[in-house]
Amino acid sequence: MAKALDIPDLDADTVFRDAAARAVEVRTEELFDHAEGVLDLDDIERVHDMRVASRRLRAVLEIFGPCFPKRQLRSALADVKQLADSLGERRDPDVAVSSLEQIGAGLTSDDAPGLDSLIAELNSERRAANEDLAATLEETQRSGLQVRLMALAAEARRT
Repeated sequence: MAKALDIPDLDADTVFRDAAARAVEVRTEELFDHAEGVLDLDDIERVHDMRVASRRLRAVLEIFGPCFPKRQLRSALADVKQLADSLGERRDPDVAVSSLEQIGAGLTSDDAPGLDSLIAELNSERRAANEDLAATLEETQRSGLQVRLMALAAEARRT
């Protein structure tokens, strides 16, 4: 799992609104940095890292919620949640397939066909979830989520 990025210049003396702005900026950067290659079905850790980053961002938005205009915050939170949900739908079968493949290594050849059938079904679910994730990523791009999150951070500093 990717380590969380440090939030620079954040300490006990940081004004709450400045802390909010810095945290949103860093967690937004972290989320979108993980987007590259996230649709690669051969590297399940990319999806995991982006999913964790989405949860970190969501937590920051909720913790610092009073610093942001309510309507913009609600919209951004809904979009981050939708992205996290899509990442979760893709991640769940990844984990199942990985676990079943490990189990399969210890099975006899008589048991393998049943397991192979289940893995094939889960791989079909992975491909479908990946298509849904691709659509969610496109919508995220189209809606300008990254820009809107950075605008929230800037608004926290202005207010």
